Amino acid sequence: MTLAAAKTYRADFPGLVTADGADWHYLDSAATAQKPQAVIDAVMRALGVDYATVHRGVYARSAEMTLAYESARRRVAQFIGGKEDEIVFARGATEAINLLAYSYPDNNGSRGRVLLSQLEHHSNIVPWQLAGWQVDVCPLTADGCIDLDAAEAMLTPEHTMVAFAHVSNVLGSVVDGPRAAELAHSVGAKLLLDGCQAVPRVPVDVAALGCDFYAFSSHKLYGPTGIGALWGRADLLDRMAPWQGGGAMIDKVTFAETTYAPAPQRFEAGTPAIVEAIGFAAACDYVDAIGLEAIHAHETRLVAQTRDALRGMNDVTLFGPDDSAGIVSFVMDGVHPHDLGTILDEENVAIRAGHHCAQPLMEHLGVPATARASFGIYSTEDDVAALVRGIERTKRIFG
Repeated sequence: MTLAAAKTYRADFPGLVTADGADWHYLDSAATAQKPQAVIDAVMRALGVDYATVHRGVYARSAEMTLAYESARRRVAQFIGGKEDEIVFARGATEAINLLAYSYPDNNGSRGRVLLSQLEHHSNIVPWQLAGWQVDVCPLTADGCIDLDAAEAMLTPEHTMVAFAHVSNVLGSVVDGPRAAELAHSVGAKLLLDGCQAVPRVPVDVAALGCDFYAFSSHKLYGPTGIGALWGRADLLDRMAPWQGGGAMIDKVTFAETTYAPAPQRFEAGTPAIVEAIGFAAACDYVDAIGLEAIHAHETRLVAQTRDALRGMNDVTLFGPDDSAGIVSFVMDGVHPHDLGTILDEENVAIRAGHHCAQPLMEHLGVPATARASFGIYSTEDDVAALVRGIERTKRIFG
């Protein structure tokens, strides 16, 4: 994928203009990606002429929508190299991780131990705490990667789960998934990878990664909000108890006893996010048509250009490895990231400023917050240039 192609793809995204028709330099795709017209059209059709409930109606449109919904499950599974019966739809990756934290089989009456890392998003920290797991924390390498050598030394047979970000939402660092899986399995633990930042940026094959669970969301993958997925090995999902009760997840209900549907249905209580699932599948189609190898190469070039430009500024500190995946985090001396974000907004440049739901990582970095620029299919050199101009203007303002 060339930068010229990225400019062409921008036309697919109606959100990339301001209210007065100017270009919007959107550099916050790690928070949520803009939506291509193909996804918008799929959602609008599902909300309109195709709309009906699923799994319940005996009329034709309900049957057709049920087929479309389950086809979306199959499509999402294919996107990461999984099988249809291994995908549980959830409201997002956050709910997917909560589901796992509460439903994974206990260890002799206790939740057991989970090994996390210092760079995890709060959604891969708090659920384990709330569910009663004992949490251990793996340190990072000097360039901001999960230190798997340290993880190897820390893991014991008491650990039943290892849960790492596949790609850091702050540093863009990529974990070595196969090695992480090997280390987890060597002590009898399972590996969950939080793939929210990975699936829009790098090819993902859960079989090749060797993980046992994989959580990701639609809205960072150019799809709708309100839906995500937990992929799990079928034999593991079959061992897990439901974590919410209601319609659709049951086999038989009496006041004396309830039996449950097989996985993945047992984890999807209530009317599902029908329209969002169809939009999720449309986003997978859109991304696959371009190709994740091409997208990754494109974002890698933009990351290199951005880091090179910022590295030349004495008052800017960069975080993370040089080969980060689509994300650049930094701070400016004497300028709070929120102030920088406000000034950049005046230049039609949108970045994220704050702790990025990663407060333990901020403490490790020794800063209260960072500025973060993150790229997508539609990002171009013009966006990088606009960011640099905005930073230069901020330097002049703060003198």
